[in-house]
Amino acid sequence: MPITLFCNSFFRIPKPLRLISMAAPTHSNSLKTESENGPKTLQIYPVPLSPPLPSISKNIELNRALTASSKSSIFALNRNDVLFEDEWLIAINKPRGIYCESILSAVPTLLKNDSIASGDQVNLPELHLANRLDRDTSGVTVITKSHKVAAKLVKAFTKHEVRKTYIVYCIGPDPEWENITVRSGHGRSKYGAWRVYAASDVGRKLPGGSMVRDMETLFEVISINGQHRLKEFSGSKEHETRVIVVEEKSLVDCDVEKDEILLRAYPKSGRTHQIRLHCQYLGIPIRGDVKYEGVYEWKGRTYDGHELHAESLSFEHPVTAQPVLIQAPLPSWATQELVPGLL
Repeated sequence: MPITLFCNSFFRIPKPLRLISMAAPTHSNSLKTESENGPKTLQIYPVPLSPPLPSISKNIELNRALTASSKSSIFALNRNDVLFEDEWLIAINKPRGIYCESILSAVPTLLKNDSIASGDQVNLPELHLANRLDRDTSGVTVITKSHKVAAKLVKAFTKHEVRKTYIVYCIGPDPEWENITVRSGHGRSKYGAWRVYAASDVGRKLPGGSMVRDMETLFEVISINGQHRLKEFSGSKEHETRVIVVEEKSLVDCDVEKDEILLRAYPKSGRTHQIRLHCQYLGIPIRGDVKYEGVYEWKGRTYDGHELHAESLSFEHPVTAQPVLIQAPLPSWATQELVPGLL
């Protein structure tokens, strides 16, 4: 079966130094004329630097959503899904294709069954999702057991005090970097899709009233086509990395040979679809991520979701102030690419 790769004509052919963009912005702005009880005024909006959703993704995403809704409606937790628990927190290893809200809804039954089994009085806590994962993203999902703890942990996420790592499986040309940081804007117009914007557009208004916000992700290459590439980096702040400050459209050649790339990602910010958008911008979209130009078919196989896994969360406990590290087991698509002991 032929390889299917979505590639949008929005992108240009790469130049030799396609991964570094430190120059002043060269993109144009869109214009909109508005009139409110007076003469017409000219409104200038930022222009997204990543392409709109591929047309082929609409039906695929709809079918995936319907399947996930069906699975989520009957989802139940068991003790093997619990990664961490104490009086104030419970962390779950969320499966792919299940909505976060269904994880939250399943926790009371799990806790109630535990109470019944132990003979204790059933006293269900006030549960809140501390972090959210996309429908097809698997991995660490933290739920707090009180309003006060929820507020503290949400504040820690907002202040970027929670360290997150993700494992990502991408298809694209072999990166010319071992680690790289991408800094850009992030936003969407009213009813639109999430897009990458120029870093210099952060703070500017978009149609519908929302604002362009900053987003930053650090990536490191773990393996290419199953061959180990990871060295002694692992997100160390002291290690020098290449940096892209996004000011221009991505430069991607659709005709180059495609490789299988396993990455670890460290999102500094926590924007919606952040890692997916930055992988698309780098020209190495996530396998199965049809919304952001990832392959739907690859080497004779059709993918029913994207391959992105929330590997770990580390933070200061909101009550005890002790360091907490929560790790989720790797999914099969990641372990198949790794030699023993690589991660």
